[in-house]
Amino acid sequence: MKNGIAALAALAALAALGALAACAKKEAAAPQTNSTAVLQTDRIFAGGVRPPDLAFPYPPPSRAPSPVSGGAIFVAMNCDGCHGGGATGWVGPSLSDGRWRYGGTDAEIFTSIYFGRPKGMPAFGGMLPPDGVWDIVAYLRSLPPPEAVPTQRF
Repeated sequence: MKNGIAALAALAALAALGALAACAKKEAAAPQTNSTAVLQTDRIFAGGVRPPDLAFPYPPPSRAPSPVSGGAIFVAMNCDGCHGGGATGWVGPSLSDGRWRYGGTDAEIFTSIYFGRPKGMPAFGGMLPPDGVWDIVAYLRSLPPPEAVPTQRF
């Protein structure tokens, strides 16, 4: 009986050491940045196409961004499938209520669309030229905020 208890204790000690060793090998997550160093291994690429690298600051639009064109791209690229009609939120968060998970400046919104974000937001930079992304940014900026915000935080 004592040999069985000793063997069980030794097995438990080995399991605990194995768990500690596995935890020690985990690397820290890379910080989010607005540069070509954006970690893209945790992104979904729209159409399976990885966005080309862009230097920060991102190229300004070659023409005045068009909210009307941006709205058409928003629908054509099925953004409303996650963010709802009028970008008021559905499976993905609202893009019209002024609350942004990754920052609400034009450059930060461009980054989210172009490079995507972990856990759901596809990277559309491989499917859209920068001017198309700027059009979507202009469209989102043109949207009126909703009268009622359904959640207080996310």
